[in-house]
Amino acid sequence: MKSILLVEDDIAFSQMLKRFLERHKFNIVLSHSIAQSKSLIKEEHFDLIFTDLRLPDGDGISLLDDVKHSLKHTPVVLMTSYAEVTTAVKAMKNGAFDYISKPFNPDELLEIIKNALEENPETSKEGALNTKISDTNKKQKAKKESATSNPTFITGISKASKKLYEYIDLVAPTDMSVLITGESGTGKEVVAKSIHLQSTRREAPFIAVDCGAIPKEIASSEFFGHKKGSFTGAFNDKIGHFEAANNGTLFLDEVGNLSYENQIQLLRALQERRVKPIGSNTEIEVDIRLITATNEDLLKAVEANTFREDLYHRLNEFSIQVPNLSERQSDIILYADFFLSKANTQLKKEVVGFSSEVVKRFQNYSWPGNLRELSNVIKRATLLTTGDYIEVTALPEKFKTDAQQKSGIENFSKKDNEKELIINALNEVDYNRTKAAKLLNITRKTLYNKMKEYDIN
Repeated sequence: MKSILLVEDDIAFSQMLKRFLERHKFNIVLSHSIAQSKSLIKEEHFDLIFTDLRLPDGDGISLLDDVKHSLKHTPVVLMTSYAEVTTAVKAMKNGAFDYISKPFNPDELLEIIKNALEENPETSKEGALNTKISDTNKKQKAKKESATSNPTFITGISKASKKLYEYIDLVAPTDMSVLITGESGTGKEVVAKSIHLQSTRREAPFIAVDCGAIPKEIASSEFFGHKKGSFTGAFNDKIGHFEAANNGTLFLDEVGNLSYENQIQLLRALQERRVKPIGSNTEIEVDIRLITATNEDLLKAVEANTFREDLYHRLNEFSIQVPNLSERQSDIILYADFFLSKANTQLKKEVVGFSSEVVKRFQNYSWPGNLRELSNVIKRATLLTTGDYIEVTALPEKFKTDAQQKSGIENFSKKDNEKELIINALNEVDYNRTKAAKLLNITRKTLYNKMKEYDIN
């Protein structure tokens, strides 16, 4: 029987939670303060520590820090209120396994406990499971090293983000060409950089090129280089992007903007693995991994004969669709916290976080500009903020009027798509009804009534 230390100063709530978990075959030990918890940790072994963020003699983060120093393998889960999500995110950076916002439903609680216990090496069996854990730890270490080298890549917790990371982990160790698709501002270059940093070429150059910014007349020179005097204005030798990326990764952003002639030149270079600078008689062998990105539908461009089909298949050995920010509701606060930290550094400010109303408006907004828009909004708000927390008054006007918000309640007025909205929301959060209600901006009771009305199981 797994043993859980439950740290909660609300005695009635803790007793209720204790009885519920004991019915599910867990051994529960209660504590109502940090001091009492530290004593219990020294005396007994616990497979999991479940702690409230706010306690009479401190906060759960100080307990987390103490546990991570003495019991590094014991997972810690934080219980928070809605307004404390930003603080909980910072706690996860310090080693917390996860956090859960009150009020939470039983299924959500049990799922988090199950995941935490499965990832705890001390609760696993010997032999094959230990090997699996060792492999997992190696992957986590590689991800951590990648994140250190690529600080703009945030590991999200949403279903869409997890699928994205699975694809990155899968393709990164290979030499396959990757085509990254997604709307403008979703972070396609960041995904490409992450693939490079998790590949065997991580020590070699990563060269990023914006194809939309290269005039077709000089594209050959940009890609393959030129010799001094080879054409008017060639005052010096120039190394092309292919040669600069040799043994590393060449990332071509907005590849759909290349002219048809430039597409032919690119295809030839990829097929022959060698390039010839303009004005040179010598070919240079190149060994590169190619990653491309576009916000266009290249298949439609192929059908319209504006993009070569053979080049499309050469680029698309493996494809990754980067989700919109609106598809990653659970990650918005994670990204907001990251951009706030970045803005504080750039603007020499010390803003602590966001008010609960700002968090609510961020989660209700549709973010058509995706991560780029979120970054810009937070940088502007950080500049305007004079206190510890960003308030609604520091946000652009579109966040101050309900008409601009992506309201689940407004959507519910449309009876023709009400059932579809509910099903899509449930699918997005793996049928966690509490999270689905938050996503739809309605109460859990309303959601339960609607599910019953439409016979959604």
